[in-house]
Amino acid sequence: MTSVRFFGGKGGVGKTTLAAAFGLRMANAGQRTLVVSTDPAHSLGDVFDTPLDGQPRQLADRLWAAEISGEQQASARVAEIIADAQDAVPPEILPAVRTHLNRATESPGTVESALLDRLNDFVEQVGEHWDRLIVDSAPTGHMTRLLSLPTLLTPWIEGLASQRARTRAADERVAGLFGSAREEPDPLLDRLRARRARLTELAKVFREAAVVHLVLVPERLPLAETLRTLTSLRDSGLVLGELIVNRVLPADDPGLLGSRRAQQDEVFAELASTAAAPATVRVPMLPGTLTGSTELGQLAGHLAALPD
Repeated sequence: MTSVRFFGGKGGVGKTTLAAAFGLRMANAGQRTLVVSTDPAHSLGDVFDTPLDGQPRQLADRLWAAEISGEQQASARVAEIIADAQDAVPPEILPAVRTHLNRATESPGTVESALLDRLNDFVEQVGEHWDRLIVDSAPTGHMTRLLSLPTLLTPWIEGLASQRARTRAADERVAGLFGSAREEPDPLLDRLRARRARLTELAKVFREAAVVHLVLVPERLPLAETLRTLTSLRDSGLVLGELIVNRVLPADDPGLLGSRRAQQDEVFAELASTAAAPATVRVPMLPGTLTGSTELGQLAGHLAALPD
């Protein structure tokens, strides 16, 4: 049983709808399931036909959903750092530090990091609050970046913690020369060390307890992006689950749809000939808007081939 699953892929292929449908399937199977969107577009609430925010909202028995805003999380994170800095830096430079940190809130790196922290909150709750965590990821490039962030950030945090520890030790030695040395808590150093430990554990979860399902439609451009992403994710040590090919055209439909089946057949032929490609799950093109519990329940039936 895989406790954490990511649904990712090129924008517009239906990954949000499929993530929601799979979450509904898990909840109906008796699993306490949280579906979380990290996509800035935030259409998960539209799919569930319910307004969502950063706090999990219960939608049905054993089913919750949330949409994480990286910007909101970054603002909250910077406020915490400013609070720590009040005791860790000289008062005369605190206004400059505050100004710099407030500007950093709008930095893409700060937003990504804060979003990862909030996702980590939910990952750490798996087993206690949730049996399954389903992540509706941002489009492919953002998802790949998010999954690699724990590994990328850990050395940087280690460097900051080491630098802070050396500075603190030097201050204590100087104070000792004047007979005023004393051990005082360092909230900033404590926070850096705690963050380093969390990132190390999150990287382990991503490698050992998470599965990534890439979603595509049977067209050339989504296929090309999917094959590139397969290589990138494997190189990062992540576990790839089944590919989900969405909106598969019926074999007996004449006219316009029938004329597009040749392209669809080429896509499936290339997937079959690609030794590194995982198994595929085909989801047919369905009528309706595919929103709300009834239509999502119908879609969930087509995901029965995905292992629990």
